[in-house]
Amino acid sequence: MADIAQRAQSMVRKDDKGGFPAQTQEPPGSFQVMDPVPDHGEETYQGHGRLTGMKALITGGDSGIGRAVAIAFAREGADVAINYLEPEESDASDTIDWIERAGRKGVKVPGDIRDRATCEQIVAEAVEQLGGLDILVNNAGFHWDKSEPGIAHMAAEHVERVFRTNLHGTFYVTQAAVENMQSGGAIINTTSVQAYEPSPTLLDYAATKAALTNFTVNLAKELGPKGIRVNAVAPGPIWTPLQPATRPEEKIETFGANTPLGRAGQPAEVAPAYVFLASPSDASYVSGTVLGVTGGESVF
Repeated sequence: MADIAQRAQSMVRKDDKGGFPAQTQEPPGSFQVMDPVPDHGEETYQGHGRLTGMKALITGGDSGIGRAVAIAFAREGADVAINYLEPEESDASDTIDWIERAGRKGVKVPGDIRDRATCEQIVAEAVEQLGGLDILVNNAGFHWDKSEPGIAHMAAEHVERVFRTNLHGTFYVTQAAVENMQSGGAIINTTSVQAYEPSPTLLDYAATKAALTNFTVNLAKELGPKGIRVNAVAPGPIWTPLQPATRPEEKIETFGANTPLGRAGQPAEVAPAYVFLASPSDASYVSGTVLGVTGGESVF
């Protein structure tokens, strides 16, 4: 992890504002044109066989945190299916290449999880091509931070997309996945520090992440007797395509600078939290927990 942290620190602007060069993209965005390109652990993550023989589905697995988790899972010995939107095909193909370089099977299951039938199809295809399902990572998410602060300025289409992607999609993917999971399985949801320290311009996003925190704890109680663990990771500001695609350029220049560590995190710095929670040995007695990876911000 020291090498990853040092590389992440070197990517931060060397001035008094922190953050990154001003830039913008259209949603959903691509990591390939970001400046700098995020570190997903391509050159640094080393596996130790924690997930040998397991089969995982990751939503939003083409880029950002999902891509870093996919690479880490593969290097830990898991076969991995990634879900993504069709405009993200190039990023997805590159991620599959890294999974296969690790000697594991990589499966692409594109589709928009805002639609319930699509959620069911995504899970069915992943299960069929992987030959089962042991780990589900609900990572796909959306926010929109280009509006003025306040509920009056939030466009209906953005609010609808945020709720349907972050909350509805997670619910329906999980519902379909649980039918295919056995004792020893793990579900990991991506919530956010916004669930605990919400920003006025992310009112809808923060609400969905708070709901996912409750969903995690509640589902852990239901599935515990079945031997399925349910946990969540709450990232702070992480350098992913969601940032230049959904934030104003001027906010990119200071993105992450207000954390106690003084910078945004890299996806590679978040992935080990998912590996820990997915591991049937390391986290065998961990369920109903939210693990913060926030650069020092509180998730309590």
